[in-house]
Amino acid sequence: MSKKAIFYTTFFVLLTIAFLGYAGFVIMDETGSFFGKEKLPVLGSPGHTVGGFSFTNQEGKTITDDDVKGKIYVTEYFFTTCTGICPKMNKNMEKVYAAYKDKPEFRILSHTVDPDHDSVPVLKAYAAKHGADARNWWFLTGTKKELYKLARQGYMVDDGTYTGEEDFVHTQWFALVDGEGRVRGLYEGTKQPDVDKLIGDIGRLMEEEAN
Repeated sequence: MSKKAIFYTTFFVLLTIAFLGYAGFVIMDETGSFFGKEKLPVLGSPGHTVGGFSFTNQEGKTITDDDVKGKIYVTEYFFTTCTGICPKMNKNMEKVYAAYKDKPEFRILSHTVDPDHDSVPVLKAYAAKHGADARNWWFLTGTKKELYKLARQGYMVDDGTYTGEEDFVHTQWFALVDGEGRVRGLYEGTKQPDVDKLIGDIGRLMEEEAN
């Protein structure tokens, strides 16, 4: 091949690469889609966020919404004496934790629905059973009223209303929350396909917030 032919071949290859890069840029639309990959939806009414909270974790430390600002986190509700859905949920949550526990921008918040029984020492023992590090997987307790309010009005994992001390939340849903406190997905924590999707969606959300 002559030098002239090599020059034109190289020129057209570079021109093609540049065009494809530009085309990939311009097809991004207002939804944030890129080559067909869209942002995760924002759930709830327009402007909905989880809102403020203050609970105590398995180390006796106060955890508030300020501790998760700018963080991506997954949340759930459980109780330590549960023999129904909770063991399966937290076994699956271990898989979520294993996938992202080394990411400084990631957290898991597991709220008890039975604060009368699930004291700080009980939660600490339960956390150890699941291999949870108190730096990034928090098992939380507080007043039943505030815990339940957050489940229903903040994370939208239960559709009931508070009816007093006899009220009880027993939900299988995991919620994925972004750095702005917006719920970006709900997943059934007892179903492996949902858990696999959650693990993938966390990665998508991390990419979204990094750009």
